[in-house]
Amino acid sequence: MKNGENIQNLSDFPNKSLLIVDDDNPFRERLSRAMEKKGFDVLQAESVKKGIDAVKIKKPGFAVVDLRLLDGNGLEVVKEIQNLNSSSRIIMLTGYGNIPTAVAAIKEGAIDYLAKPADADDVEKALLAEPSKKAAPPENPMSADRVKWEHIHRVFELCNRNVSETARRLKMHRRTLQRILSKRSPR
Repeated sequence: MKNGENIQNLSDFPNKSLLIVDDDNPFRERLSRAMEKKGFDVLQAESVKKGIDAVKIKKPGFAVVDLRLLDGNGLEVVKEIQNLNSSSRIIMLTGYGNIPTAVAAIKEGAIDYLAKPADADDVEKALLAEPSKKAAPPENPMSADRVKWEHIHRVFELCNRNVSETARRLKMHRRTLQRILSKRSPR
């Protein structure tokens, strides 16, 4: 099967609006710019409340929602989208992937579940995939070293760049963490 056989064109959809709900501002901004270049009409929200407000104003045809947000659970936004536009295609994003949350996301109406940080190409493929067919695996998945590096940096940012607190939460020695933080990201 060729790549793209199970992917629809964005032009096939009358509603090209895409809601991105994520509290990680740099990630949300990068993803928004990339998805705009791909032809989506992007709306952004950084919280459950702002996400629900955006859904009420403009019922999006597509959505990318982070599972864990500062003011609650992204599944609340998914429920609201499904109530107002049941044909919307929703992707759940999370840095904390596990089976129970994936099942909960699918039950609420999400069509796919991606681990953060996902790139724009993977998000686009997931959003435009034929619902009856399995999505193709990513062309360039992140290496295990890159996933580890991203997770450590995310926890570091969530701990307000406090090395001691980050090391405690990751259950690693502070000096080991400092060495990891001083290195460039792996490919």
